[in-house]
Amino acid sequence: MVVIAVVTGDRGPSVPAGGHVDPLGDPFLRTRFAVPSKPATFLPRPRLTRHLGQALRTPLTMVNGSAGAGKTMLVADWTESLDRPVTWLTVEAEEQRPGMFWAYFLQALNASGTPLSDRVHCPADPSRVSHRVLSEIAEDLVGRDPAPVVVLDEFDRVSASEVAEQLEFVLQHAGSGLHLVLVTRNEPMFSLHRYRTAGALTEIRDAELAFTPEEAMVLLELHGLRLPVGAARAVVERTGGWAAGLRLCALAARESPDPETYLKEFEADRSPLADFLLAEVLRRQPEETQDLLLRVSVLDRFCPDLVNELTHRADAGRILAELHRENAFVEELGQGWYRLHPLFGEILRTHLRVRRPGLEPDLHRSAARWLRSHGTLPEVLAHGAAAEDWDFTAGALVDDLAIGHFFTDLRSDDLNELFSRMAPEATGPASELVRAARDLARSDLDRGRAHLRHAEGRLSDAPGDPAAAQLSCALLEAVAARLAGSPEQAEQAAETAEEVRAEVPAHLLDKHPELPALLMAHLGAARLWAGRFEDARAALSEAADSPGGVSTALPREESMSHLALIDYLDGWPGRAEHEALAAMSETERFGLSHHSGSGIGRLVLAAVAVDRNELGRAQALLDEVDELTDEIQDPVKAAGRAIATARLQLARGNPRAAVASADPAVSTAVASPWADSLEQLVASAVHLAEGRSETAAELLRHLPDDQPACAVEAARIQLAAGHRAAAIDLLDSVSADSRPGPAVTVRAALVRAQAAHAAGDGETARRFLAQALLDARRERLRRPFLDAGRWIRPLLAAPPLRELAVGWLLPASSVRGGPAAAPAPAEPVVVQELSEREHDVLRRLAQMMSTQEIAADLYLSVNTVKTHLKSLYRKLAVNRRSEAVHRARDLGLL
Repeated sequence: MVVIAVVTGDRGPSVPAGGHVDPLGDPFLRTRFAVPSKPATFLPRPRLTRHLGQALRTPLTMVNGSAGAGKTMLVADWTESLDRPVTWLTVEAEEQRPGMFWAYFLQALNASGTPLSDRVHCPADPSRVSHRVLSEIAEDLVGRDPAPVVVLDEFDRVSASEVAEQLEFVLQHAGSGLHLVLVTRNEPMFSLHRYRTAGALTEIRDAELAFTPEEAMVLLELHGLRLPVGAARAVVERTGGWAAGLRLCALAARESPDPETYLKEFEADRSPLADFLLAEVLRRQPEETQDLLLRVSVLDRFCPDLVNELTHRADAGRILAELHRENAFVEELGQGWYRLHPLFGEILRTHLRVRRPGLEPDLHRSAARWLRSHGTLPEVLAHGAAAEDWDFTAGALVDDLAIGHFFTDLRSDDLNELFSRMAPEATGPASELVRAARDLARSDLDRGRAHLRHAEGRLSDAPGDPAAAQLSCALLEAVAARLAGSPEQAEQAAETAEEVRAEVPAHLLDKHPELPALLMAHLGAARLWAGRFEDARAALSEAADSPGGVSTALPREESMSHLALIDYLDGWPGRAEHEALAAMSETERFGLSHHSGSGIGRLVLAAVAVDRNELGRAQALLDEVDELTDEIQDPVKAAGRAIATARLQLARGNPRAAVASADPAVSTAVASPWADSLEQLVASAVHLAEGRSETAAELLRHLPDDQPACAVEAARIQLAAGHRAAAIDLLDSVSADSRPGPAVTVRAALVRAQAAHAAGDGETARRFLAQALLDARRERLRRPFLDAGRWIRPLLAAPPLRELAVGWLLPASSVRGGPAAAPAPAEPVVVQELSEREHDVLRRLAQMMSTQEIAADLYLSVNTVKTHLKSLYRKLAVNRRSEAVHRARDLGLL
């Protein structure tokens, strides 16, 4: 069997040709029969040579790749491993003529020492070859063992279909004596589908020829450059793994004082890559095709209709198909769409600015308008912004009803970056709505409202869909009302939105489920601020039940976090914890950034941790909230942080710090009854701790009577101030219809137990204390017993009560007798199951790997690993990696 490989690539040293001349009477060029020599920086690629090994088992093999893909060197390296003679022929343009092709084909066999018999005649006519000669060649090849390998290099230079048909005829009739390996820049004119169907074709294409990051690392090392795998991966992504691109980058980087930075930031249009691609790809094309490539360079992807729009042509489909078939760095994406190789596109864009200055903005403008009817919104926005047509770009966003994306983290960073370049001359209503959305998303209420007022005054002049603009405006009004603490304005915004929704096309509403979810989330938050808990629950529950998906993940997280806060304020810490953890998982499961989410879930968890006397965990959670945002503008969030921080400071015995922390320090349209009440409770507790019991009691005389938690705390302070009757009256005022949670009932029972103890009624005191222990044990509420004072210690020493407290409030050693010890410190528990990726990170923590090493080992970014670490610490209730490993071992996770 003869193996014939057709390859596009480099030339090598000369080989004797026996003194023969070609059909034109010229000597055969011996350099065309040489196997190319490999450079010192050549990298063997076993995965590809193993694949080529199948070439000896199938009658046809094709290596098909773009210029500089490494085809020639790959095949040359492979032939070195063969235990049979190798015949090499580098094809040139003269082989368009069949007689010349077959003359060189036969001479290549002679030059390699595997000639055909004398009965095979060399064609004398350069333009033709007889059918008899082809039959003689095929017959002579039949049965050869071992079969020589014939490599035809640069076969893409043969565009004559006659030569391809003749080769296919010889291949078919040579039987097992001929194997043909076609390695070329384009797809040869063979009946490849027949070979594929019969399993008789081995193929290696551009995608497989592309270097992997690991291969790129070794290649760069051969050029004297040592890079971490992350940097190598970035270079591979930039070059698409293109062999010539990697080698040219490596050569240029060696001349740089900082090679790693050069490879990260090099400008393709000012590198050797530009010379290579312009010479080998662009200038080989006809003038009309060059113009087409330059124009489409402004596009990330394109289809024939879009290209026709930009080129004012009607035959783009044919040209694109030819460019793709020729591996001219035009990649097919499927369904009629294409894209340029990223580096080629980058170089072409620079070339466009030189050859056609001023054309680029017009191309972007045309593309934006065509894509508005046929493409995706991100493409429309990108091209509109590139054309600096800001009113059009903002109008496209508003008409698509996508204004909510500023608040969902789905594309908020991209939108902020894109519209940060918006010129001040853009003053249309859509542009003002976008400016308002950007400011409100950053909690800049004053600037956001100013832009919103400008937009509202010109909505009637909006050129697009007025209903979409009005609904977008209603959403922004709800956001502003929530930040301003104005439930009345939030209700008005919700009513307006409900009226307008009927006029908005149904397909837009279906496309943007985040918009109603955001509306209900902000309405619910405003109602919560006003203390209308049940009304708030209704709106927040509607938002939390929005259709699942990444676009509604943040409004769902925010709504669930607010529901958790309501549960906590109602005295249900366990329920609040469960809801807060579920809320936080909404963003985690969609892989949104660590800074996603409102942070209210963490505040609820911190407050619950204080109630359980897990003070270290509470501080860690509060620190996480501080990382999420430097300045808290949202009133509910500010109040939640004030409550959790103040209670933590009180638990640590820092009354002055507690008072300083209790004020949310936000300006709102209306006061929040629960936030004000809790602030007063903290101030009262501080006065009590510092011995001013009457002042403490006086502060609580005007608390609202519809908040059970506040009433019970007030009762505790009244009792501590010596006002036993007032304390009992406050407890009696708590209606059973309010269904207070265990955090309320535990504290109420402790106040009644203390009152009975002070009155000398030990039996009643023990009964209420037992009730408090039973309710608190399920929730692990330790803080109320620590806050109760010294009177509780003798009662806890009694065996029946001690048994109720051991293991969660008292240490197990107290069972053996002796005075009751102080409540045990909280034992941390896993509050949520670890994800598979968190398990991966945990195992590498135990191996003492650094964050950078974990990132490299798991093929993640360092920031992603840090996000997993923070989640891991939170779930294990620890603050450091050593604690995480110890805790995981205690729990059997390692």
